[in-house]
Amino acid sequence: MTNSTSTTTPVAAGRRAGRHEWTALGVLMLPLLLVSMDVSVLYFATPAISADLHPSGTQQLWIFDVYGFVLAGLLMTMGSLGDRIGRRRLLLTGAAAFGAASLLAAYANSAETLIAARAVLGIGGATLMPSTMALVRTMFTDPGQRAKAIGLWSGVMTGGIALGSVMSGILVEHFWWGSVFLVNLPAMVLLLLLGPVLLPESRDPDPGRFDWPSVPLSMAAVLPVVYGLKEIPSEGWHPLYVLSIAVGLLFAALFAHRQRTAASPLIPPALLKGRGFAPALVLNLVAALAMMGSAIFTTQYLQAVLGKSPLAAALWSLLPSVFIGFAGPVTAQLVQRGVHRAYVVAGGFAAMAAGFSMLAVIGTDSLWLVLAGAGVLACGMVAITSQLVDLAMSSAPAERAGTASSLLETGTEFGGALGMAVLGSIGTAIYRHEMPSTAPAAARETLGDALATAAHLPGPAAGSLLATAREAFTSGFQGAAIAGAVVVALAAVGAAVSLRKTEAGEK
Repeated sequence: MTNSTSTTTPVAAGRRAGRHEWTALGVLMLPLLLVSMDVSVLYFATPAISADLHPSGTQQLWIFDVYGFVLAGLLMTMGSLGDRIGRRRLLLTGAAAFGAASLLAAYANSAETLIAARAVLGIGGATLMPSTMALVRTMFTDPGQRAKAIGLWSGVMTGGIALGSVMSGILVEHFWWGSVFLVNLPAMVLLLLLGPVLLPESRDPDPGRFDWPSVPLSMAAVLPVVYGLKEIPSEGWHPLYVLSIAVGLLFAALFAHRQRTAASPLIPPALLKGRGFAPALVLNLVAALAMMGSAIFTTQYLQAVLGKSPLAAALWSLLPSVFIGFAGPVTAQLVQRGVHRAYVVAGGFAAMAAGFSMLAVIGTDSLWLVLAGAGVLACGMVAITSQLVDLAMSSAPAERAGTASSLLETGTEFGGALGMAVLGSIGTAIYRHEMPSTAPAAARETLGDALATAAHLPGPAAGSLLATAREAFTSGFQGAAIAGAVVVALAAVGAAVSLRKTEAGEK
């Protein structure tokens, strides 16, 4: 095995990987798990942070959002950079930055310091995510083994988001809020120690000059769209957010033009023409739309409708994740036994449609039905993403593995934001329609506002308002689930048609 910075890999094309590569995969899972956990790790730390650092309302929003914004904005840049300077080098550099930023965040003595640390965490996360997938593509060249490895990768990625909130609640309950960041340090130290020994170095042997003008264009394309889509569910279709999306789309058009005309583009247009890559990119976005669109309702339902405490809700929401770890490997086995990838992905979308169908018939006291629906959705999501990521990475040239991975991750960010905007808006519209005009104005906006209003009302009036608001929210949840079921059912048909032309286990 080589640890040099050459473009060779430790496993010849098509050769089966051994214990060394599977051990290396375990090491790669550590940063992936932590990066996905950091999306939700502040859920229960916010009250303690507010009491200690006294952030303003705007600062509190930035503490939450800056990580995701920086991560989304830099994914394409970092994926292309890894192809040029070496994926292992970028991974280890990002791990060092992630660890240092975690230490800074843990002991931040001001809101400004914590915001800056979260921004650096986003930069580190943007280097880690595409690098891990590119290295999986490098280490596992046997199609069957690669499919299994990517299935595990997808399961860890999906489960980490659910695990982050639970980890946050447990740590804050027993330690101080900074401990939610310190858990990153042992994993990053382990990666820095074992990475140079276990992970191969690989890069594009002829990448051309780095296209610096594409960097600000890519960020200007991604960030305004993600910002607008994330704000719409809570604030409505305000002109500011619509304008933000329009500005982002304008820069996206300029970015696309730059990629077509630059001598050495950040995202080579030929990459999108690879067999199966574009369909995989679009279908992966749709799967993320469905998953995140359902998640915003599930978490609110557990807390605001069923009355679970935040930590109890997080623990209950972790239950469906138990089955996620099996979905990816089982899906890979189906493909290896001859089931065409198109039908496996279509089946994953059909499973998501079944999950949405369960959610479409819930009442105001349907804990187990909601958990079952969420579990089926999550398993369908992992089955889909494991196969689509494998297809996309297989169809992309090995020298562009980092760029290909970054495009998939950026699509996932867009899909998640779009799901929250579209399904969230449907649920909100139904909620407002179902609330009677006699209810207080604030309570007619959201269920959270209704809970806050009820806290200031006498007992009978508060109980009546809460019952009405919970019924209205459940109706909105049902409506959003019906819309989600339609979207994924159409995606199932699209997957069966568009992916039928690709061969299972291609490359």
